[in-house]
Amino acid sequence: MTSPADLARPDLDDARQAYADLKAAGMSLDLTRGKPSSAQLDLAAALLTEPLTDHRAADGTDTRNYGGLTGLKELREIFAPVLQVPVDQLIAFGNSSLELMYETVAQALLTVMPGAAHRWADEERVVFLAPVPGYDRHFALCEKLGVELVTVPMTADGPDMDVVEQLVAGDPAIKGIWCVPKYSNPDGAIYSDEVSRRLATMSTAAPDFRIFWDNAYAVHHLTDTEHEIADVLALATEAGHADRVFVFGSTSKITLAGAGVSFLGASQANVAWWLAVAGKRSIGPDKTNHLRHARFLRDADGVKAHMRKHREIIEPKFAAVEDVLSRNFADTPGVSWSQPRGGYFVTLTVPDGTATEIVRLAKEAGIALTPAGSTHPYGEDPEDRTIRLAPTFPVLDEVQRAMEGVAVCVKLALVQR
Repeated sequence: MTSPADLARPDLDDARQAYADLKAAGMSLDLTRGKPSSAQLDLAAALLTEPLTDHRAADGTDTRNYGGLTGLKELREIFAPVLQVPVDQLIAFGNSSLELMYETVAQALLTVMPGAAHRWADEERVVFLAPVPGYDRHFALCEKLGVELVTVPMTADGPDMDVVEQLVAGDPAIKGIWCVPKYSNPDGAIYSDEVSRRLATMSTAAPDFRIFWDNAYAVHHLTDTEHEIADVLALATEAGHADRVFVFGSTSKITLAGAGVSFLGASQANVAWWLAVAGKRSIGPDKTNHLRHARFLRDADGVKAHMRKHREIIEPKFAAVEDVLSRNFADTPGVSWSQPRGGYFVTLTVPDGTATEIVRLAKEAGIALTPAGSTHPYGEDPEDRTIRLAPTFPVLDEVQRAMEGVAVCVKLALVQR
């Protein structure tokens, strides 16, 4: 119940009035998901507007026909250096890397992977480590398949490796870890070379432990510095753990999110296993789409040039988020935010116990935010302090207005505590 003292507080009165004005504005804005905007999708319009007249691949294959489970080689040659995977160990498939991740976990449950004594489904428990804050769809995938999730804290350089090493060394049920190594979702962390080395070389109780290396933002830079990360597949191979790493990537935020190409890279043994099981459900991916992409992007330098056009569109949106937060909360105890050098998200950290209320206030004012807790397994952030902001999809003016509204909601939640 509101006390008479609260009713007399000018800061509370001001915050309530600002929120009432916000609701009266009748906004309908969305900062929930990291989707490319229409302007970004337009950058790849030629994929749809310039039909192929020659459907032959470089090796003479008619891409309109069946076959070619590994995907078009000339496209794999473009993305092999981007994803740091040898061409003959890289598969190009459909439009969704999440589908490849799901398929890989599901097949590990159903069939015997290289280095495994039996199927994961035959284990009493299957556990993945989940660095937090992290990507909600990684967590949802595991929850759907019955894989238990154990959280480990993130640092600016990647997951806390002291915690990771202790856990994997002591529990053979721990079969994997989710990693977004560059411009991590949602905090923008870039894995240090030391973190990558420790992941690749650490001792694990499970001989069939796997790193799910989701390099979703490999070329999604927001600054002049195009950051590089260590080649974790090479590091693991040199350490005698060649089968430890699955690398994933896609063109979803490069060309067309709904009509792109996904990639899976791994050791030769893992690739052979994956092709054997995938061959039971598919006769090959859309190689005509692969060919479109190869001709449109041309080479790795073409990918980089194309991504600089993306940066021109989305960098001002991230700058708008930074401007609003720094103007309103530079000296506010308990409020901080990430300043990503790439990727698609900003993580807003608020005082414990306030994130859910801020999201609720924003929703009632017509501003959709990702649910509090979505950055943690099972949708539960024990501290209730993390909010993921996704500024890429709305136009710049909408980002500005939405963030001004978020600032109002944060202030009201804080003074009401």
